[in-house]
Amino acid sequence: MESNIIVPGIKYIGADDTDLNLFEGQYIVPEGITYNSYFIDDEKIAILDTIDDRKTDEWMTNVERELNGRTPDYLIVHHMEPDHAANIELLMEKYPTLTAVCSQKAVAMMQRFFDADFTSRIQVVKEGETLSLGKHTLQFFMAPMIHWPEVMMSYEQNEKILFSADAFGKFGAYSQTSDGSKGIGSMWGATEEWACEARRYYFNIVGKYGAMVQNTLKKLSGLDIQYICPLHGPILHDDLPYFVNLYNTWSSYAPEDKGIFIAYSSLHGNTEKAALKLADIIKEMSDVKVSVADLRTDDMAEAVEDAFRYDRLVVAAPTYDGGLMPIMNDFIHHLSIKAYQNRTVAIIENGSWAPMAGKKMREAFEAMKGITIIEPIVTIESTVKEKTVADLKSLAAQLIGHS
Repeated sequence: MESNIIVPGIKYIGADDTDLNLFEGQYIVPEGITYNSYFIDDEKIAILDTIDDRKTDEWMTNVERELNGRTPDYLIVHHMEPDHAANIELLMEKYPTLTAVCSQKAVAMMQRFFDADFTSRIQVVKEGETLSLGKHTLQFFMAPMIHWPEVMMSYEQNEKILFSADAFGKFGAYSQTSDGSKGIGSMWGATEEWACEARRYYFNIVGKYGAMVQNTLKKLSGLDIQYICPLHGPILHDDLPYFVNLYNTWSSYAPEDKGIFIAYSSLHGNTEKAALKLADIIKEMSDVKVSVADLRTDDMAEAVEDAFRYDRLVVAAPTYDGGLMPIMNDFIHHLSIKAYQNRTVAIIENGSWAPMAGKKMREAFEAMKGITIIEPIVTIESTVKEKTVADLKSLAAQLIGHS
């Protein structure tokens, strides 16, 4: 059996990218990324999505291998973002009889991305409509704002496969799996390995659009889904309720775990000492899970991930130029634009003559939905002293009590 077979008649034809430094120009991907594309071999041949132009040659080799001299009938376009749609024009020009199948909103995007006009070769599909390929039938479901407005998903009714676009995606390349294997064996998502990079991917890329994810999950809930094939990351098959339940938790903005995440920035090390002291105090007083991030050096996307993962957050930062240290300001801005909500937040500020960091952080969190701020704000006056430790102990007790 060929290593790229998902089920008989449906194959994986995507590619790994292990040389990419930043995904979307901002997210580090130390284990690379996959650009997923699929091939349905039936009376009518369908190619499901193209991939990023960084891997065009490898992808075209895969396509031509599966075609084996034949001509494809349909190109299913689930999502127009360039990492999935860069090769649409190439494929349409290479196969003049090929029909692109997409949502109505994708049509205008094609005209913006490409010079060629192949409007006459586009088949627009609507909610619930089907496309028969022979033994296989695709049913289409619109999924706007997950995470672009033109996105749709398709459900192959015979094999019960959901082609989920960017939903259920994760960072990481197949060739970077723990056993070093490549091919179909490394394409199946293991629950214990999937969640971390899927969570970082979700909250930083899809996270703002939780309400839309919820709507789509409800829409798909009546389907018998046996496989989920996303546009990034492994194919999901075993224990599907685990993956779906996590997506439901994330998109409803409910905390995934009980715990306290402490995010700090520090100019000269004094705010850092307070943040680390608070972590030690909490651990001494309870068995509550504590995670700590130094925003100066740690990955911002992971910090955002942990803020959403846990039910309690502590932010600690010094005053800077009469306001807030920029890296903390950036972190809170990331939370705001990703719709951070329904959490308990504690604030620690530092200032040598006119502390303002706490005021700025409070204002930012008060503008978010469902945020409970623990009072009072803890103020460090330059360095950690006995009073500071006493205030941190009081704060720790309140944080533990908010579980």
